Amino acid sequence: MGYKDLLVSIEPPVAAVTLNRPSRRNALSLELMQELIACLGELGGNREVRAVILAGSGTAFSSGHDLAELIGQDITRYRHIFDVCTELMTRVKTIPQPVIAQVHGVATAAGCQLVAACDLAVASEKATFATPGVKIGLFCTTPMVELSRAVGRKRTLEMLLTGKMVDARTACEWGLVNRVVKEEELASATRQLACDIAQASPFTVSLGKQAYYTQVDLDQPKAYAYAKEVMSMNALAADAQEGMSAFLGKRPACWVGR
Repeated sequence: MGYKDLLVSIEPPVAAVTLNRPSRRNALSLELMQELIACLGELGGNREVRAVILAGSGTAFSSGHDLAELIGQDITRYRHIFDVCTELMTRVKTIPQPVIAQVHGVATAAGCQLVAACDLAVASEKATFATPGVKIGLFCTTPMVELSRAVGRKRTLEMLLTGKMVDARTACEWGLVNRVVKEEELASATRQLACDIAQASPFTVSLGKQAYYTQVDLDQPKAYAYAKEVMSMNALAADAQEGMSAFLGKRPACWVGR
């Protein structure tokens, strides 16, 4: 898995992917986004990987789109860039494994969008978040899609309309990140969360992740109709039968991944 702007480390059951453009504060260039789409796709098919950690090198998690690529282009080019960005955010949600953002520094604009798109997020006390596009005349319209689903309308609009930084504790209170830890504990805390998830059946985790995103925007009757069918099918699975039998037998489960 050789990439120009990514560092990839696989230590089963966890894979760590690090955005590696520190001189550009890990700005999401078109090339970097395409690499990340390909990388996540490859990890998604790796049965040894049960969880994926997404981090950034240098001082920032990601400063968002590479603005140098957004100057003087035509509408076709802009649409292509934002199409690829949308594909990236969708890829995060559609791979079987949970993706956990490990945020140590600034996450702004599309970088903040990427954090919101991840299934889970752990932040350092020094992490900060913002959607500051309004300040430079380019409203953070695509970031608001993920952000509004993570923190709700009023808080999203405050971030979008002011462009002000939100500290890690506030981001946690608002639901953008799951927890905040000391800077020196960030890597270990994130990996521990990944390993906790990896103890479960990979089949069940994958099924549950897919089901969550399918039902979350449905009205309640449709959500229940869908969820009860998924749970019924899940109950037939070998891992569900094994897990329930192991629980009743007071023994460790032996997952087979189906």
